[in-house]
Amino acid sequence: MTLRSKLCLAFSAALMASAANATPAPEALSPLLTAIGERIAIADQVALSKWDSHKPVEDRQREREVIAAAVAQAPAYKLTGETVEAFFAAQIEANKMVQYINLSDWALEGKAPDLPRPDLVGQIRPQLDRLQKRLLQQLADFAPYRSDPQCPQWLAQATHNDKQHPIHRLALIRATGQLCIFTKS
Repeated sequence: MTLRSKLCLAFSAALMASAANATPAPEALSPLLTAIGERIAIADQVALSKWDSHKPVEDRQREREVIAAAVAQAPAYKLTGETVEAFFAAQIEANKMVQYINLSDWALEGKAPDLPRPDLVGQIRPQLDRLQKRLLQQLADFAPYRSDPQCPQWLAQATHNDKQHPIHRLALIRATGQLCIFTKS
């Protein structure tokens, strides 16, 4: 047996052992990922609005407003401002990623999909604002599990869903990239 074969076998055995010792994801993870997924899905509508209006994806003023509003609500959910700021910054980055990809794809095709166009200010932003409260509650519910050693594995398993659109899957990975907290031993 070659060294490479031995290493592959050892790696496979280690993976199987870690999977056998893995604890199931806490119930609090699924609602959080659902809410994050809803926010990511809204990015498609935002992209359509920006395609039609020729506005840039980047809107730093709006981003600051969203994060500031979330941070202001953090104490009501027993979350730190720092936690909420990092979480919503990740949500915004994930949404921008979806918008950039969609806009690039549509530019290549020379047109955007023929879908209803909700109004960005009158319909989409209020929807995002309502979702923000759910995200805060779901983040608070998941907070006790963020430092669990199994957290990265739970997220990896949950974000590798073949039924999701690839763009949304990548955005979900980006949006959850900082959910787990690594503590020094």
